[in-house]
Amino acid sequence: MCYGYGPSRRSLLAAGLGLGTAAIAGAAAPAAATPPHHHRRRRIPPGQISMQLWTVRDDLAQDYDATLTYLAEIGYPKVELALGYFGRTAKQLREFLDGLGIRSTSSHDDISADDAGLETKIDNALTLGQSFMVVPYLNSDSEDQWKAWAERMNVEAAAAREAGLRYGYHNHAHEFTTDLGGGRTPWDVLTSELDPRLVHLEIDLYWAVTGGVGRGVRDPVRFTLDVIRRAPQRVLQFHVKDRHLDGDMADLGTGTIDFRRIFDRHRVIEYIVENDTPDVTPRRTSEVGYRYLRKVRF
Repeated sequence: MCYGYGPSRRSLLAAGLGLGTAAIAGAAAPAAATPPHHHRRRRIPPGQISMQLWTVRDDLAQDYDATLTYLAEIGYPKVELALGYFGRTAKQLREFLDGLGIRSTSSHDDISADDAGLETKIDNALTLGQSFMVVPYLNSDSEDQWKAWAERMNVEAAAAREAGLRYGYHNHAHEFTTDLGGGRTPWDVLTSELDPRLVHLEIDLYWAVTGGVGRGVRDPVRFTLDVIRRAPQRVLQFHVKDRHLDGDMADLGTGTIDFRRIFDRHRVIEYIVENDTPDVTPRRTSEVGYRYLRKVRF
């Protein structure tokens, strides 16, 4: 998900604005050259490909049923829920998805306001047949606030584990770039405070790379791999989102991120397609993303 990070590439193009050197300063370098495809043997199992519904939110608002139907027609076996159930109960949504042959295996849910809200969240996830619940976004300049959130997430994660669910956190870029004092970042706090026995990470690859760019690193993909390697928490899910040279989000395979390099170093349970600002249409982004993940070798 994206929360107010400036104008999209599409809006800039629509306005007829040229992108000068200032617009791309510090952008990630183009993906490094990789060996020929015939040397690559590994591929993503089709059953591990998913779609984050935030990507298709505009279509969902117009016709929820038709949008989920075209995701099923494209071939997606699963989705990660966002934005609620669009007038259905969890049971009704499960029945609808079952009819399409799609599973809801994960969802983006805020930290619950109280224990009753947490119980409802867990009950709904179980009804839907989910494996994961993920906190999608937190932001503060206060280290104490980040510690309080981590403490609450540990509580929620313990309850989720008792119910047979995995509980995770999804990053943006600011966790890596916000200075809480003395060079300490929100990511430092989260990875030190979240119980690795209870909480996993859903790494958004676009935002991790963008965080590396924001820190001025020479190799943002290596920065992302270091984020994955150094975290005490397990990385079980990826948001697979590409990045144009100007820094805006891109449909998979059309940008600069060397996903093969990342996938070769770390495998996850779910590879979730996402683009907050689809290059053409949400459906086109969905098609391009699914096709890319089915064909990529590493």
